[in-house]
Amino acid sequence: MDIILASSQNATKALYVVGHLQQRFVEKLNSLSNTYGAGQDFEEVSWVRDEGLHGGGNRFEFRDPTLFNTGSVNVSQIHYDENPEKNLKSATAISTIIHPKNPHAPSVHIHISLTELRDGSSYWRLMADLNPSIAYEEDRIKFRDAMKKVAPDTFKEAEQQGDKYFNIPVLEKTRGVSHFYLENFKSGQEANDFAFAQLFGEQVIDTYIDIIDSAFKTRTEISLEDKEKQLAYHTLYLFQVLTLDRGTTSGLMVHKQNDIGIMGSLPAFVNRELLLSWTAKVPEPQDKLVKSLVDCLDEDGRTDEEAKAKLANAVREHYQAHPEALSMQASGNTIPSTVSNHSK
Repeated sequence: MDIILASSQNATKALYVVGHLQQRFVEKLNSLSNTYGAGQDFEEVSWVRDEGLHGGGNRFEFRDPTLFNTGSVNVSQIHYDENPEKNLKSATAISTIIHPKNPHAPSVHIHISLTELRDGSSYWRLMADLNPSIAYEEDRIKFRDAMKKVAPDTFKEAEQQGDKYFNIPVLEKTRGVSHFYLENFKSGQEANDFAFAQLFGEQVIDTYIDIIDSAFKTRTEISLEDKEKQLAYHTLYLFQVLTLDRGTTSGLMVHKQNDIGIMGSLPAFVNRELLLSWTAKVPEPQDKLVKSLVDCLDEDGRTDEEAKAKLANAVREHYQAHPEALSMQASGNTIPSTVSNHSK
C-alpha cells in the first residue's frame, strides 16, 4: 500500500536525513553480523497510518539471534496535510534501540525527529543514551566524549535533560550511563539545524558501532551471573519505557496501527518476578499499570509479538482509565504540546 508523504520541503529534507541515518546504521549492524554472528541481515518491515493517507514508515528488525537480543531501526513520517484542525502538521523521525545478546556489549537508544506545527514553526528532538547491563567506564567515556565533541554548545543542557528524563525515582536508579536529550531544539538557522541533526546521528551511530565491535571482539567470556545481570537490567529498561517514557505512551495513545513497531524497543526477555516486586514501590494508580504489565507476560517473561500487543493495550487502557497519571511520566526541561496532548 502506497504511503502519501508530507508535502512540506522541510519534512522532505528531514525524511532524507533520517533515511540516510537508518541506512548507515543498518549497514554497519549487518557488517557486525557478518563478522561476529550468523551473517543474517536486518529485515525491512513496513507499516502505514490510515491506509497511507497520513503517512507511515518502515523498520529494519534484527534477524541474527546469535548476536542480538533484539533490535529495530525505525523511520516514520506522520502528517495531517489535509486536516487544518490538527495542531501537528508533520513529524518525521528515526527511533532505534539495539540490545546485543552479549551482556558485556551495551544497548543504545537513539531518537532524532523534526516536528512541524500548523502555525509554521518547527523543532528538533535529539536523544541518545548508552544502556549497559554491565557497565564499562571506557564505554561511557567514549560515548559521552563523542556527543560532547559533536555538540559542544548544547552538550551541558542535553546531558542535564537526559539525566533528568531517564531517572527512575521509585527505584532510585537511572536507565543508562550517558544521556543526551535536546527537546524543542532550534538555533534560528534552519540549514545548520538539519546539518547538525545528521552529524549528531552519524557520530552517535559510528561511536556505538565502535564500542560494541570492541566488546564482541574482546569480551567473550560470559557467566551465568552476567546473564542474570542483563536480565535484571532489561527488566528495568522495560519498566522505564512502559511506565515513564512519554514518547512511547504518546505513540500508543494516538493509534493502534504500529504497536509492534513501538514495542520494538523492548528486550526479548525480562524477569517477571522482579517486575512484579516493583508494584509495591510505585504510587497509585501506577501500581495497577505495573501489575497489568506483569499479567501480559508468561512465566519466562518473554516479550514476543503476542506479548508486545498485550503490553501495548495494557498501557493504552491504563491511561485511558487514568489520564491524570500522564503527569507522572518523565520529562526533560520542557514537554512539547504534541506529546502532552497526544496530537500526533
